[in-house]
Amino acid sequence: MPTFVYKSRCVGCGDCVDICPSDIMHFTKDRKTVNVEPDACWECMNCVKVCARFAIDVRSYADFVPMGHSISVFRDEKSQKVYWRIKYRNGKVKEFAFPIRTTPWGSIRPPYEMPEPDPQDLYSPVLSFEKESVKRVEVSTK
Repeated sequence: MPTFVYKSRCVGCGDCVDICPSDIMHFTKDRKTVNVEPDACWECMNCVKVCARFAIDVRSYADFVPMGHSISVFRDEKSQKVYWRIKYRNGKVKEFAFPIRTTPWGSIRPPYEMPEPDPQDLYSPVLSFEKESVKRVEVSTK
């Protein structure tokens, strides 16, 4: 479901422009943001999660969400959750809550700060950075 921006809520902070992985969130001349290519939207919802003004919402596809419906997204900073509210055209409402798993801005180390991988690591199913973040318990079979 591609995103769109409510111009009346947008303050032009640029957080959505910075976080968009497909680089389709752009500024207009009046310093508002817009999704310039909804068809190219990755539907990652990063812009929805990062917008503190609730200026970004999702546009559902007509083939599975027909007219008379509504989808709204609410981001709660305190609980670190994103709430989805889907209202079907028959009036039925479903609500979902998901944790925000976005890492804090600037917290991911760039590749050049990572230690040189051991050549034996090429044969491991674990990614190079997982060793420090995944706590594995080695079980002895002795």
